[in-house]
Amino acid sequence: MPEATDVTDHGGGVWSIPVPIPDNPLGHTLVHLLDTDRGPVLIDTGWDDPTAWDTLTAGLAACGTDVSAIHGILVTHHHPDHHGLSGQVREASGAWIAMHGADAHVVRRTREADPTLWLDYLAEKLAAAGAPEDHLAPLRAARAEGRTDLPGRRAALPDREIAPGRLLDLPGRRLRAIWTPGHTPGHVCLHLEEAHPREDAAARGHGRLFSGDHLLPEISPHIGLYEDPADAHRTDPLGDYLASLERVAALGPAEVLPAHQHAFTDAPARVRALLDHHEARLENLRALLAAPLTPWQLAERMEWNRPWPDIPYGSRNIAVSEAEAHLRRLVNLGRAEPVPGTDPVAYQAR
Repeated sequence: MPEATDVTDHGGGVWSIPVPIPDNPLGHTLVHLLDTDRGPVLIDTGWDDPTAWDTLTAGLAACGTDVSAIHGILVTHHHPDHHGLSGQVREASGAWIAMHGADAHVVRRTREADPTLWLDYLAEKLAAAGAPEDHLAPLRAARAEGRTDLPGRRAALPDREIAPGRLLDLPGRRLRAIWTPGHTPGHVCLHLEEAHPREDAAARGHGRLFSGDHLLPEISPHIGLYEDPADAHRTDPLGDYLASLERVAALGPAEVLPAHQHAFTDAPARVRALLDHHEARLENLRALLAAPLTPWQLAERMEWNRPWPDIPYGSRNIAVSEAEAHLRRLVNLGRAEPVPGTDPVAYQAR
């Protein structure tokens, strides 16, 4: 359990609690607590895990409150390190849970979907991306054995929808939802449109931004394809993300309170760095496509935090999804194109 020193008082009725993520290099999710005239509100809740729950409840006590007092939960996006404990907090407090409609749809679809449908979809999708047979075999075995232990099936259904662009119904606070798709289709940042409690910080910009995973101080979030077996629409998540970054930079917050790492300032500079990073990455991938490559082959050649042979099975699926998202952006920009007659489809630079 955390000591009181693990909780950070950001001033003005805002605290952060580092809630651990089991077996993950990110280490923890920064769950933020916001005082309102109707009671404390959580921004994200952390991973559904007993140690995470104990850490969250101890952190709330260090902030001078209790889980039973929580009035509401604002979920920046549906990923389990953000939404995992929302249901348990609601059971303990009666709090409402709010999420953008696009991510609420993902939660509902995942809970209701036939697991075999997802296994078939994932196997077909990876085969179309050029995955080798030895990678597809475990999925086919799981399908044949009728396994149903897919992630996300226990995620709590939200009971309120976050409407982008509007102030949230939080008496005593001015918190506005900013839709920032890319990391997920319904990711939101939350702009606290109030003077920063420190005068020196207030001079740097306007209010504070709870940025979820959209804007982090040192890493770029995963951008992969939005997965929906029932939707044939070709999305462009990387294009969505880059456009969302521009919207956040225009807010000019005095300080950014992200869900990982640490609080930071100068959001426009961080946005510029991320835009430059993605432009350089797109050009590097375009250079790799001098010869035709399938999405799987491109993923094998991309730079990751470890060599491709050392990347675990599930993380390879995520990596291929990220490669496909970058290919979509290159195709939409006219910098790459599919090679006619290839199966699985290969892409080459234009």
